[in-house]
Amino acid sequence: MTATISELAAIQRIEQDYQLPLYAKREIALVRGEGAYLFDSEGRRYLDAMSNYGVAVLGHADPAFVAAVTDQLRTLSTGHQSFYSDVRAALLQALTEIAPPRLTRAFLANSGAEAIEAALKFARVATGRPKIVAAKRAYHGRTLGALAATADPKYRAPFEPLPFGVTHVPFDDANALAAAVDEETAAVILEPIQGEAGVYAASDAYLRAVRDLTAQRGALFIADEVQTAFRVGAPFAVGQAGVTPDILCTAKALANGFPIGLTLVTEAVSAAVPAGSHGSTFGGNPLACRAALVTLTALRERDLYARSADLGAEIRERVAGLGSPKVRQVRGRGLMIGIELKERVTPTLRALQTRGVLALPAGALTLRLLPPLVWQREQVDELLAALSDVLA
Repeated sequence: MTATISELAAIQRIEQDYQLPLYAKREIALVRGEGAYLFDSEGRRYLDAMSNYGVAVLGHADPAFVAAVTDQLRTLSTGHQSFYSDVRAALLQALTEIAPPRLTRAFLANSGAEAIEAALKFARVATGRPKIVAAKRAYHGRTLGALAATADPKYRAPFEPLPFGVTHVPFDDANALAAAVDEETAAVILEPIQGEAGVYAASDAYLRAVRDLTAQRGALFIADEVQTAFRVGAPFAVGQAGVTPDILCTAKALANGFPIGLTLVTEAVSAAVPAGSHGSTFGGNPLACRAALVTLTALRERDLYARSADLGAEIRERVAGLGSPKVRQVRGRGLMIGIELKERVTPTLRALQTRGVLALPAGALTLRLLPPLVWQREQVDELLAALSDVLA
């Protein structure tokens, strides 16, 4: 349904009047999606290069996804984890097929921040240690525990003092990490690719050094793959480096945007977590599990991991080939791409939106692309035409 301008104004006024003013609103109201595209209340079509911060990997209104979720709504949508569930069991079985070796136990929640909170709690109880080490520029979420691990003062400062101290060290620097991890360190938590910071990838050698160092010093390695999982050419970025952490967290893309969070742990960590010490009313509900199942099936059967790798490499190469004087560097892996500019990114985002392309910032200078994995070359061409115009 297409809204009139007055209806758009009414939507805007209601949100402005009743929401906390926490978000920098764009001036359009999105009302519909189809495949790789979104539509606003005035009927204008936009190429989706953001997939709602990386979640809509199958795009919008995917027929198989819609059919599966609709069927589950007709069958059973909610069910606490104190009861067994056929759908939950099927999802747990599917996860064993893609999880890194030794990550055989799962906790299901409702978001990335919840997955991180669980990981921090599990690490502290499993080791009996209080300290956490994280990276500078890190982003792990905005609940209090995840916020403590997040580095940016603009998120932290209003809520300090935070529940526990976290030592932040330079990213991709093994020596700095070795100096920070001691006998009081419960875990090192890292993003294999720092998304919010500007799409900075850790080297494989660094991830292997983290694995070796934490094992030597009795600490755990937590991999935060809330954003990286499923979109970098493989189920998990740490797998590409040949590294298995003690705990792995993901969320965003796992159920194609349906709220879900996942914390995978080893048998040793699982054995150390006391029964009843953590839980979730909504986590692991049949509807979320069905959404994740159909998403994992589509990723595998449609070969979307390979498509992500191929199209991502093409986009990075073609953006670099533009030779734009505005571009400092192009980074990323798969369909997780950062284009660092020599100027603030907001005008470029606005110019792209005017040309019918929706993208994201990552910090003040980086244009971030997190498109649905169902993109074809047609969408790549459309994106590059807009970028060529805007970055000229």
